[in-house]
Amino acid sequence: MFQYFARRVIESIPVVIGVSILVFMLIHMIPGDPVVAMLGERATEENVTALRERLGFDEPLYEQYFLWAGRMLRGDLGNTVRGNIPVENELRNRFPATIELGLMALTLATLVGVPVGILSATKRNSLLDTASMFGALFGVSIPIFVLGLLLIFFIGVELEWLPFVGRLSSDINIERVTGLNTIDALIDGNWKAFKDALEHLILPAITLSTIPLAVIARITRSAMLEVLNQDYIRTAHAKGLRYRTVVIRHAFRNALLPIVTIIGLQLGTLLSGAVLTETIFSWPGVGKWLFDSIVARDYSIVQSMTLIIAMIYIAVNFAVDFMYAIIDPRIRY
Repeated sequence: MFQYFARRVIESIPVVIGVSILVFMLIHMIPGDPVVAMLGERATEENVTALRERLGFDEPLYEQYFLWAGRMLRGDLGNTVRGNIPVENELRNRFPATIELGLMALTLATLVGVPVGILSATKRNSLLDTASMFGALFGVSIPIFVLGLLLIFFIGVELEWLPFVGRLSSDINIERVTGLNTIDALIDGNWKAFKDALEHLILPAITLSTIPLAVIARITRSAMLEVLNQDYIRTAHAKGLRYRTVVIRHAFRNALLPIVTIIGLQLGTLLSGAVLTETIFSWPGVGKWLFDSIVARDYSIVQSMTLIIAMIYIAVNFAVDFMYAIIDPRIRY
C-alpha cells in the first residue's frame, strides 16, 4: 500500500507543475496589456507603471513564473487589484461556504442517487426503473437557474417554508471555528443557530445536487447491470444466498469503482464553486466571487482561484486512486 501511495504522489508532481504553468500563462494569453485591462483605458501612465511593477510584469516571463510559483508555494496568493486586500483573507471567508454547500449537495446526491441506481438495476425495465431514469434525465436537463428560481418562488415565497437568501438570519450569530456554520453551531451547542443554518442550506443544496444526483444514479445503474450479468452472481444465486446479500455484498461492491470515480469528479466540481447557485441564493462562496473577479478583471484572484480549483481536482483524483486500492486490492499490484 505504501509503495502504491508513494508512486501516486510522485506521478502527481509533473501534473501539478504543468497545471501551474498553464494557469500562469492564462493571463499572458489574453489579448492586450493585462495591466491596462485591470485599470481601464483611462488609467494614467503612472498608475499603469506602478501596478506593473507591483505585480512583477516588468520582469522577463520566466522570472515572473518563478516569482509567482514561489509565492504560491509559500501560501502567498497576492493582493486583489481592487482594494489591495490579500486574496488569502477573502478566500478564508468564502471557501468554507462553498465547502459546506458542496458537501451537503454531494451528500444528498449520493444518499439518493446510489439507492435509486441500485433499485433501477435490480428492477430493470420495470415502472420503477423507467420513472427513476426519467427523473434522472429531468435532473440533468433542467437548468440550474430555472430550478433554483422555481424552488425560491414556491417553497420560499409562496409557502414560506424555508429561507432562500444568505447563510444565516440577521439575528443569528455563530462563533467562527471552522467556517462551516452547521459544524460551528454544533461545536458551540447552539441548536437554534444549527437549525437556522441548516434551513438556509436546504434549498441551494437541493438545487446544486440535481445534476450530480442524476449522474450518480445513471452510473450506478449501468455499473450494477454490468455486474449483475456476471457468472459469479448467478453462482451466488444458485448457492441459495439471500437476494439482498447477493446484490449488496457481491454485486454492489464489485460495481463500486465507477461509482467512486463519478462521485469524486462531482466532488471536485462542487468544491470549485457553483456560480449560478451561489448567485441565485446570494450564497457568499468562491464561485460567485470568481465570476465577479473575472468581470472586474481582477487577475490576481482569477489566477489564484484557477490554480486552487486545479489543485482540488488533482487532490480529489488522488483520493479516488487511493480509494481504488482499498476497494479492490488487485489495483495495488
